[in-house]
Amino acid sequence: MPFTSFISYLELEKKYSPHTITAYQKDLESFLKFASGEYDYLEVVSVNYSIIRSWIVELVDSGITNKSVNRKISSLRTYYKYLLKIGDIDISPLAKHKSLKVSKKLQVPFSEKEIENVLALLKEESDFNGVRNKLIVELFYSTGIRRAELVNLKTKDISHSQKSIKVLGKRKKERIIPLLSSVLETIKEYECFRGNLELIKDSNFFFLTIKGVKIYETLVYRVINSYFSTASEKVKKSPHILRHSFATHLLNEGADLKAVKELLGHSSLASTQVYTHNSIAKLKQVYQNTHPRSTK
Repeated sequence: MPFTSFISYLELEKKYSPHTITAYQKDLESFLKFASGEYDYLEVVSVNYSIIRSWIVELVDSGITNKSVNRKISSLRTYYKYLLKIGDIDISPLAKHKSLKVSKKLQVPFSEKEIENVLALLKEESDFNGVRNKLIVELFYSTGIRRAELVNLKTKDISHSQKSIKVLGKRKKERIIPLLSSVLETIKEYECFRGNLELIKDSNFFFLTIKGVKIYETLVYRVINSYFSTASEKVKKSPHILRHSFATHLLNEGADLKAVKELLGHSSLASTQVYTHNSIAKLKQVYQNTHPRSTK
């Protein structure tokens, strides 16, 4: 494998997730296939920017979105930074490259009413799958964790005494998130059902299927999509929209941006600031409704 040392660097030093590492590897192999097929280059290290530019043109012509193209180039850029670091090249061919323009699509969060309707529906659940699904929804909305973080929660990560959960986020960075009392009650309810399963194969993992194995990401997506389809007409109904709703609703109620950043596990404030758009809209509404000189 031509990128073995780079992949090890991503895993051991950068501590990227397996999913991210796989994406980087596929992007690099895709570019190498293009460079070797079109220009007889057998190593990425020796190509120039004109070849990369040709690849970008081919990607765009094939119908790939600018956002996806930028992600692929980001993988290539990271590889060249690594080559600079170890001294294999003196200058990156992407040193002066500018990312393609991407139109910003603001994802619309669920309203508080929509979430309340789903929670009211889930309140009636009384079997293993139902209670587990109720807890999945409650955890997403009350903690803002990512889908992969929820799937990989361990039993030891739940602390009843501290009323918190420990989450292993991107780049294996840990964070502690407080839990609401209502969520702790649902956790206890789920733990009772979980303890009565006939067979538990993946005992270390907190969320299981009724067969006692670790849940998987597509199952979690189906759970969220299924329940929210009954309460929301939004086109996109995913775990990420619940994470988006968590952040937006906190900011709408006056939460500090830095605190929300820590809860979400973002590495920079720039990632968190995308959620302030809805908060600004809320502020404008409050302003119009309360200022003495507004038209109301």
